[in-house]
Amino acid sequence: MPYPEHRPRRLRRSPALRRLVAETRVDPAELVVPLFVKEGLTEPRSVPSLPGVLQHSRESLRKAAVAAVQAGVGGIMLFGVPADRDELGSGGANPNGILNAAIRDVVSEVGDATVVMSDLCLDEFTSHGHCGVLASDGSVANDATLAAYAEMAVAQAQAGVHVVGPSGMMDGQVGVVRRALDAAGHQDVAILAYTAKYASAFFGPFRDAVESTLDGDRRTYQQDPANLRESLREVALDVAEGADMVMVKPALPYLDVVAAVRAAVDVPVAAYQVSGEYAMVEAAAANGWIDREQTMLETLTSIRRAGAQLILTYWAVEAAQLLRQRY
Repeated sequence: MPYPEHRPRRLRRSPALRRLVAETRVDPAELVVPLFVKEGLTEPRSVPSLPGVLQHSRESLRKAAVAAVQAGVGGIMLFGVPADRDELGSGGANPNGILNAAIRDVVSEVGDATVVMSDLCLDEFTSHGHCGVLASDGSVANDATLAAYAEMAVAQAQAGVHVVGPSGMMDGQVGVVRRALDAAGHQDVAILAYTAKYASAFFGPFRDAVESTLDGDRRTYQQDPANLRESLREVALDVAEGADMVMVKPALPYLDVVAAVRAAVDVPVAAYQVSGEYAMVEAAAANGWIDREQTMLETLTSIRRAGAQLILTYWAVEAAQLLRQRY
């Protein structure tokens, strides 16, 4: 057998060599942790379908925000779970509503030590569970919903948020939110646009976390999983309307979309490793079928390798601690 002229294995022979030549690294500062706060709780409550994830009280949310900062996590994305909901999702724009109160709590606790982000959508606040205002025929009324998003964005900005995340996939949502923020004097509040959000089965455990009341699906406004080119149209529109960052959601089943979006734009690209992705790994690890920590870091590395500069993940704090130990 001829002697091999090329031996790529030389650079794999030790952990130190592998670290030295690694092409992709996940930095804790690129991770964003989603946190849920439920109105009326006095103690945090577990989410059964998301092991290790909590519905926080306002007090425990403050502590979780501090823990994220201490771990070196780059950002926090806040989701509110209100005690009461109505057809219009009016609690989202209420200055004293749970999400806006939580923004004030977290900003007062951590200031600018991390980036405080907030979900900008009506689904957690509507009695029907859809991401917008319903028309008389039961469909989601795009333009009426945009008006609600504008009001909600201003309320979040007044509460002190650094970044708003319009996630409802309404046509024109980025432009409307940008104009509303600017008109209210909040030109410095950035927009992380949920640009390519697919109508995915991987969102199931998240809906437990926010106690979703949705009956039906969101296929008339979230994207068809079969489509990639459509995402490139969406991202071009969002950037033209003023998005500061864009996001693909879910992450792992859509790494090709992440890569295509990264190639198409010059703004930061985020990917959301959603609840179903997290829950699958946790369930398999609990059964002893896979190595939990290795799988956690491997999935995050694959998302980063595909081109996501920012990763929203429920493992953010734990992964940041592991990464700091390793590097």
